[in-house]
Amino acid sequence: MITADMVKQLRERTGAGMMDCKKALSEAGGDMEKAIEILRERGLAAAAKKAGRIAAEGLVDAYIHGDGRIGVLVEVNVETDFAARNEEFRAFVKDIAMQIAAAKPEYIRREDIPAEVIEKEREILRAQALNEGKPEKVVEKMVEGRLEKFYKEVCLLEQPWIRDPDKTIQQLLTEKIATIGENINIRRFARFERGEGIEKKEDNFAEEVKKQIGG
Repeated sequence: MITADMVKQLRERTGAGMMDCKKALSEAGGDMEKAIEILRERGLAAAAKKAGRIAAEGLVDAYIHGDGRIGVLVEVNVETDFAARNEEFRAFVKDIAMQIAAAKPEYIRREDIPAEVIEKEREILRAQALNEGKPEKVVEKMVEGRLEKFYKEVCLLEQPWIRDPDKTIQQLLTEKIATIGENINIRRFARFERGEGIEKKEDNFAEEVKKQIGG
């Protein structure tokens, strides 16, 4: 059985992402040293070590949905101007812009969410659980579980990638850091939707974007 403590220990030793650590431990049958080896073979441990380095170069890119209904501006930083001109890096930035257009994240990571927003969401989820008739003793556990789902919806790095839903944007980012060899930081974004705030028919923009990119 893979425990939270095992995942935490592997993260501390390699700096790799939580899901990557959990997957490596599962593949290694719980063997810590073998899990470290798996992460190193995939370049994920090395990628994590680069994550603390300053990335001040990069690219500001835009994505406009085919009919001009959605527009996204995103800034993604990398360490050197040379890497910023790398075609793989530029394709990654474009993918991130498309992800934002399709999946409508509100934040980059959960640490960016204001405490009052989380508390308000927690209150709503708690009220929902109580209204469903759930006993008090299980309500808090339900609330935390639903909060995790909330994070996956509103945080870019925790969303499933629209091109490959089995992979999160954080995992995609870690892979790009490993292959490009420099730290990469998704710094900020702005998403504009025509008529936003005006009552209108809801369309499935995610499906439209997937069709446009051939997904």
